[in-house]
Amino acid sequence: MYRIRFHGRGGQGMKTASRVLGTAFFQEAFQVQDAPRYGAERRGAPIFAYVRASRTAINERGVINHPDLVAIADDSLISAPAAGVLQGIGPRTVMLINSHESPETWQHRLNLDNTILIVPAEDAVTDRADLPFAGMVCAGAAARLVGVIGREALATAIREELHTHGSGLVDRNIETALHTYDLMQDHANAVTEGTEISAKSYASPQWIELPLENAGSAAPSIHAAATSTLLKTGLWRTMRPVIDYDHCSHCWWVCSTFCPDSAIRVNEEGVPEIDYDHCKGCLICVAKCPPHAIEAIPENAAKAREEKAHATKTPDR
Repeated sequence: MYRIRFHGRGGQGMKTASRVLGTAFFQEAFQVQDAPRYGAERRGAPIFAYVRASRTAINERGVINHPDLVAIADDSLISAPAAGVLQGIGPRTVMLINSHESPETWQHRLNLDNTILIVPAEDAVTDRADLPFAGMVCAGAAARLVGVIGREALATAIREELHTHGSGLVDRNIETALHTYDLMQDHANAVTEGTEISAKSYASPQWIELPLENAGSAAPSIHAAATSTLLKTGLWRTMRPVIDYDHCSHCWWVCSTFCPDSAIRVNEEGVPEIDYDHCKGCLICVAKCPPHAIEAIPENAAKAREEKAHATKTPDR
C-alpha cells in the first residue's frame, strides 16, 4: 500500500492535491482513501492531507503515521512542531520539498539519511499561502515518484476534480502538474509501497515508575518549610491577575490548585484571595478560571487603581 502525506498551509491546495492524486490512483485501478486534516479553516494555518492507495481492499483508517512519501508545499513548515511534518518518518520515507535549498542542505539541517527531493520553489511571495499552484506541484511530483500513474491519468484526475473552475484554470493546473511530473522523471519509482502494518506488532512504551512524595512535601507553597516568605517574588510581576468577585463562582480549587507557588489561598468563606507579595504574574490562574473571573492588567495600571481607591477613602484634612 502507498501511504502519502501532503503538508502545506491553508490556501495552498493540499486538500485538492490529495483528491487529485487519489483520483489519479483510482484511474489506474487502485483502491483509494484520501482526506484532509485541519483545525479551524484559517488561511495560512498548517494543514495536511493524506492518500492511501492499494490494489486490494484498504482496512486502515485514520491519519497516516508511517508515510512512504511526505510532500511539503511550504518549507517553512518543517521547523514548526505544530505542523507535524516529520512525524512518523522512517528510514525509507521519501521527502519531497518545495524549496530554494538543495537536498544536501536539508539533509544536514534535519540530520536525516532519507531520500530528499527538491521541487524548485517559486520566487518568494509576501503571503506564504499565495505560493502559486503549490498543490498541483506536489500532486504532479508525487504521481511520478510512485511510478504507477501515467500522464493521462493525472490530467484526467485534474479535469475531474477541477471541472467547475473553468477550462482556463483547469488547463493551467494540468500544465503545472505535468511540468512537475516531468521534472521528477529521473526519480520515477523512488517511492515504493509500504508493508502492511499489523496491530499485533505494536510495542507498548517502556514506562518509568517515579517515586511519589506525599502532598504535604511535594505541593508547591511559598509558606511551606524551607522557603522564604521574606523574598517577595511579586516584585518580578509585570502583569497582575485581578479577581472580579461579581463573576467568581467560588469553585476555589481551580485557581488555588493550579497556582505553581500557592499564592492563591481560599479563606474560611470559600473565597479565593491572591497573595500579591508572592504572585509572580505567571497568569496561569487567568487561563484556568472556568468563569473567566480573573483578568490580567499591567502592574502599573493596577498600582494606579490602588492609589486612586486609597485617595478616595482618605478624608480631606
